[in-house]
Amino acid sequence: MLYAVISQDVDNSLEKRLAARPAHLERLQLLKQQGRLILAGPHPCIDSEDPGEAGFSGSLVVAEFDSLIDAQSWADADPYIEAGVYAQVTVKPFKKVLP
Repeated sequence: MLYAVISQDVDNSLEKRLAARPAHLERLQLLKQQGRLILAGPHPCIDSEDPGEAGFSGSLVVAEFDSLIDAQSWADADPYIEAGVYAQVTVKPFKKVLP
């Protein structure tokens, strides 16, 4: 089943994000190689694909996991959590309708 991992950053998270980004992306690449990643990306703080120093307010990952427990365990192990990037992470089932 698909699950949405919806993360909210702490204030002024950009420096922490940049430091932990390689490890964060490595985990996403593994999901992609396994054919389980539907989409992933950050939410810019401003209306721009490249927000510069404004940074990001959070992230969204939609991926396939065997269960909600597995999805939550994966989310809990995100390097952004250890780095203090995320203030809150919500994991919930997701039903893709379109496209």
